Amino acid sequence: MEHGEVLLPGGRVRLVDLSRPLGPTPGEPAPPHLRRITHEEGAELWRLTFGIPESALPAGLGFAGEIVEASTHAATHVDAPFHYAPVSEGRRARTIDEMPLSWFVGPAVVIDVSDLPDGCLVPVEELEERLEEIGHTPSAGDIVLLRTGAGEHWGEEEFFWRGCGLGREAVLYLVERGVRLIGTDAWSLDRPYPVIGEEWRERRDPSLLWPAHFAGMEREYCQIEKLANLEELPPVGATLVCFPVRVERGSGAWVRAVAFVPSEGDERRA
Repeated sequence: MEHGEVLLPGGRVRLVDLSRPLGPTPGEPAPPHLRRITHEEGAELWRLTFGIPESALPAGLGFAGEIVEASTHAATHVDAPFHYAPVSEGRRARTIDEMPLSWFVGPAVVIDVSDLPDGCLVPVEELEERLEEIGHTPSAGDIVLLRTGAGEHWGEEEFFWRGCGLGREAVLYLVERGVRLIGTDAWSLDRPYPVIGEEWRERRDPSLLWPAHFAGMEREYCQIEKLANLEELPPVGATLVCFPVRVERGSGAWVRAVAFVPSEGDERRA
């Protein structure tokens, strides 16, 4: 897919779309439903509402549209602290419409863990090693993105089962260093839900139930899930812009995530 380039005050950048389309897909257990309004139906609506005949319209057609019924956690989306629990850091957890816009733009740090097996819980030590490999220490404002490899299975039923996830300690490690937004190309920042369910039936260990999400009760942070095209980004050097739709009192919201990658050979840096 061609994303194009733009010239910004800091230099020329390549745009990389990191978003999944909002629509029905086998990888969503509760897929969105889209009802499409045709141009003919748009013209009929104006006739019924305003008495404007189809013959008065160019080609006898009105405007097309869509009516969407979907979870705010479908496709590429941001989870607000309220999604994890009603309380975060001892006070009322904020909803998506209350989050600062500054949280959703910043340096992207891509950590490739696609070599780890599906269902793996990434420990803090592994996270530190991967960061050391790319020569980066997380700092305030960084947006850390996990490339688990699950994104390669988008559009397939098995997408729900793919990828590895973070635990409580790994999330807190990043948040305590100023990271407020953590992302993944998988269905969830936690390990795949079916894996968590199977493990519960076998071990009955409450500490293994969605530890990444529930870490948000201790420290306020957001996560962005179901990202695309992370393989097109460098480990460091890109800028991510991912403002969520302002859903009133929402636990999350859809987002069009776009990375700005400095173009090779440009003397200026974005």
